[in-house]
Amino acid sequence: MQRIRSRQQFQAVMAGAPVAKTPHFALHRASLVSEHLGRPLFPVADVWLGVLLPKRWARRAVTRNAIRRQIYEAARHVATGLPQAALVVRLRSEFSRKLFVSATSDVLKRAVRAELDQLLGRVIGPAPVSPAVVAPSTEAPHGV
Repeated sequence: MQRIRSRQQFQAVMAGAPVAKTPHFALHRASLVSEHLGRPLFPVADVWLGVLLPKRWARRAVTRNAIRRQIYEAARHVATGLPQAALVVRLRSEFSRKLFVSATSDVLKRAVRAELDQLLGRVIGPAPVSPAVVAPSTEAPHGV
């Protein structure tokens, strides 16, 4: 997994509408084939991930850093299922400081992780069911 770092890369991904939303996050996606000034913006065919955490929604640096770590860890956890595309996870609303007093509390980490799993799950889609996992039916077919 590659990290999006340049302003041009972020702008290219953020140009489109979000492909998935949760109450606190939005996920933007762009193809890797877009070019800028004659050279590709994303030179390696891989999953590219960027994180956008505005101070407006997470004022304390410790909160932004904790959420950023959760985003990268959640993406690493499902990296094999993510499409080869450029993705930006954007914080779009504040986590209540009354409910989550500490930025490093386990309660906040679990809430962030649950939303991120839901958000990334929408891009991955349902997991394919392998034939070995499906249990054979014990019912006899009709008319036998």
